Amino acid sequence: MDKICVIPGDGVGPEVMEACLEVLDATGVRLEYVRARAGLACYERCGSYLPEETLEAARESRACLLGAVQSPSDLRGYRSPIVELRKALELYANLRPFRCYTGRCLRDLDIVLVRENTEGLYSGIERVEEDRAVTERVVTRKATERIVRFAFEYALKYNRGRVTCLHKANVLESDRFFREIFFRVAEGYRVEAGEELVDAAALHLITDPGRFDVLVTANLYGDILSDELAGLTGGLGFAPSASIGEEHAVFEPVHGAAPDIAGKGAANPAAMILSGAMMLDHLGYAEERERIEQAVEETCRAGVLTRDAGGRCGTEEFAAEVVRNLG
Repeated sequence: MDKICVIPGDGVGPEVMEACLEVLDATGVRLEYVRARAGLACYERCGSYLPEETLEAARESRACLLGAVQSPSDLRGYRSPIVELRKALELYANLRPFRCYTGRCLRDLDIVLVRENTEGLYSGIERVEEDRAVTERVVTRKATERIVRFAFEYALKYNRGRVTCLHKANVLESDRFFREIFFRVAEGYRVEAGEELVDAAALHLITDPGRFDVLVTANLYGDILSDELAGLTGGLGFAPSASIGEEHAVFEPVHGAAPDIAGKGAANPAAMILSGAMMLDHLGYAEERERIEQAVEETCRAGVLTRDAGGRCGTEEFAAEVVRNLG
């Protein structure tokens, strides 16, 4: 039985997490859940956003499910527990698949975004001086080779035909470095390799998304473009993600804690449920992942939608309908 570290987090996190666990249990896969804490509520209770016992529980588990974490933007010196968790577990690859589940999306696309997860502008090397703030952008050969290989290996495993590198090599030396490594690694794979400036890609994701299949890019670019892709495919409520390393993996929805609707049973649990499906695939249950994705799509296309997607149902009702469709 696989041990899973479950971190419900803040805001709507506990609600969407319970919906996800209900669906996972309905697949018949036997999982052992170990509960842990992280986030703002955790800090208010125990003085830490990411307690050592949570890190230990994550290290001792096959995978980790994370609901949502509320991060204050006005607290100087604050370090995101999500970023810290990724660093502590060496989760170098952020994987975000996007497709239309509702049939009502701005674009009917199927794109996978692979984002470097450990450095770039999120390196954590920053300083505030008297009249300026400085953040160092770090791009290393090791991390770049690792994320590019991940993207090509993913393309091979899931029969994806093209990997596109997104960069600003026309302006930034660090991106020229990233680009050169991308094409050097690409030579070892029988997958088409392409490139595009990240700002042009932002436009083409709207006007011509069919030109893309798997995208690989640096940390900040991927963070921004993933929200654009979510907007095109129904919103953050349908955007799952995974942070994957050599030994550990964390699965979480792209959306935040949404404290304004917490406790109201109105949150869309689809992204959390789909993140759980990605976890099952990671653990070797590919068929169960496909079953969940199909059940989510059937639920959405039958008009059972939460308010953010134009429907009227609540979190529990949506999850229950997904479970019925799993049958």
